[in-house]
Amino acid sequence: MTNNPSQFALLSRILHWLMAAMLLAMLFIGAAMVASLGNYHRLVAIHRPLGIMILILAAVRLVNRMFTTLPPFPPTMSQRERFLASASERLLYTLMFALPLVGWGMLSAGHYPIVMFGPVHLPPILPANPTLYAILRKAHTILAYLLFVTFLFHLSTVLFHTLIIRDRLLNRMALWPVRSRKKTSS
Repeated sequence: MTNNPSQFALLSRILHWLMAAMLLAMLFIGAAMVASLGNYHRLVAIHRPLGIMILILAAVRLVNRMFTTLPPFPPTMSQRERFLASASERLLYTLMFALPLVGWGMLSAGHYPIVMFGPVHLPPILPANPTLYAILRKAHTILAYLLFVTFLFHLSTVLFHTLIIRDRLLNRMALWPVRSRKKTSS
């Protein structure tokens, strides 16, 4: 809950920042996996369970979102900006589900064990098929780039509104208490 109707509920804000940290970590790990063969197996051992944690958190966020009232957009946002913000948010949610599922399907199709940690393995969700593996591997890469671009769009838009327009857009999702602007009297 929040006492400020211009902010998301506290649980929504916590889930948002936890997801942001996990997605950033995943993007850096994914880039490092491509760039470093020396640490590849160590990075994959982090990448797989983190992807499943993102999938679980995305489901929790979606359920939370369905039962939470959203704060209004600031009046400084045009209808086009509001549409783009909503569309990019839907795309982010879609990618938070799609990337882990495509990764899981890719490993299943490649007949690789899906090791979470120690003896804990996930069951395959697709039959072993080298052609399907190749397609899903390419799809996973394309979706990861799309996630990166969408994440940058989201971040840059919030920073633009916060630092240039100064409409306090970031305060909708801030974890710290947000104070209203004090009106100065003449």
